[in-house]
Amino acid sequence: MKTTALAEAVVAGAEPAELARLDVPSAYRAAHLRKDEVGSFDQDDQDKDVRRTLHVGEVPMPELAEDEVLVAVMASAINYNTVWSAMFEPVPTFAFLERFGRSDARHDLPVHVLGSDAAGVIVRTGRAVRRWRVGDRVVTSPAYVDGEDPVVQHDGMLAGDLRAWGFETNFGGLADFAVVKSTQLLAKPRHLSWEEAACNMLCASTAYRMLVGERGARMKQGDVVLLWGATGGLGGYGVQLVRNGGGIPVGVVGTQEKAELLRRMGCPYVVDRSQFDGGLADEKGWRRLGAEIRRQVGEDPAIVFEHTGRETFGASVYVAKRGGAVVTCGSSSGYAHEYDNRHLWMKLKRIIGSHGANYQECHEVNRLIALGMVHPTLSAVYPLEEAAQAARAVQLNQHVGKVGVLALAPSEDLGIEDHALRARIGEDRLRLFRRPL
Repeated sequence: MKTTALAEAVVAGAEPAELARLDVPSAYRAAHLRKDEVGSFDQDDQDKDVRRTLHVGEVPMPELAEDEVLVAVMASAINYNTVWSAMFEPVPTFAFLERFGRSDARHDLPVHVLGSDAAGVIVRTGRAVRRWRVGDRVVTSPAYVDGEDPVVQHDGMLAGDLRAWGFETNFGGLADFAVVKSTQLLAKPRHLSWEEAACNMLCASTAYRMLVGERGARMKQGDVVLLWGATGGLGGYGVQLVRNGGGIPVGVVGTQEKAELLRRMGCPYVVDRSQFDGGLADEKGWRRLGAEIRRQVGEDPAIVFEHTGRETFGASVYVAKRGGAVVTCGSSSGYAHEYDNRHLWMKLKRIIGSHGANYQECHEVNRLIALGMVHPTLSAVYPLEEAAQAARAVQLNQHVGKVGVLALAPSEDLGIEDHALRARIGEDRLRLFRRPL
């Protein structure tokens, strides 16, 4: 697809007046699903290869609502919800779009533009947008909520119509342009490149709410925290937040290479799942895991950081200390969990459900990133044309940290403004996940 004058101006760093003068194109390039391909995977298909269903091509440009902005996307990132979407599991996301279409018909289309992370430049604003201007460099947060819902003033994640942008809405970030509510916008950290800035918000904010936010586990200094998938998209931020807050991280990984990456992150306690030949499906495996944690740290975890689900949840409930908490935000290995409830009620443990992060929590974690206190976990970058291959790498767990996708940015390492802060932090820390395992 030929680039448009507006896209070319954004890439060239044009002034806001020039961006406002240029026409918005009637169509744009995007990674998307097709409604007519729902059901293309057999139920007994063991490998629902997302490369079969995730397409990159031209889609129509929507109109903006009054409270929305149009962002020219320089870079985006793959999250596991893109994998679920492209597998049409647990339900096809077109069901979300059909339901949303009853109140906003723009979203109910035969194509679904995916992506719940983005960094870019605002090129248009709706009439009701007050705090943002054309030309602002921004990153997006993923919670799409109705600002007129009273509960949003308390906690946006309790909103009855809460949607994950680019998953339960259309016009997501894996594209040259994205439609975003103004209440999703945050200032781009100035010391990061476009792809580094684009990879953080969904996972970093989710980890923040789980561990630090007042609605999560509320970690305190000295808490031992067990983190499953500690070098993954969520875990890589979780480890940093635990260390920053004075907690004691215990990272669980599946290979010695990932264990070494954890140690380079400053996580001194590492559990290698591959050492558990019998697995973690029963109490025998749970006991071995608990013994290994106590051997290394001297006590049971006060908090277990859960997102893997079925394969690990029984172990998580078991190893949490008396009065401790399991905080969970997902189930990448399956939603139907089994655990021994005796270990929950008799030892006064808690299970805390956590989903995404509200706007304030996203602001707080973006501030930490902008200050250089939390760093990107970017490990690989693909061009938008290869978005399906990028999603496949995540589907097969062939990655660590986050996988980025360049949209309008013509190459990596662009968009850095604060070189002094970057130099103080050091390239080794900022690019830690980019080093070969």
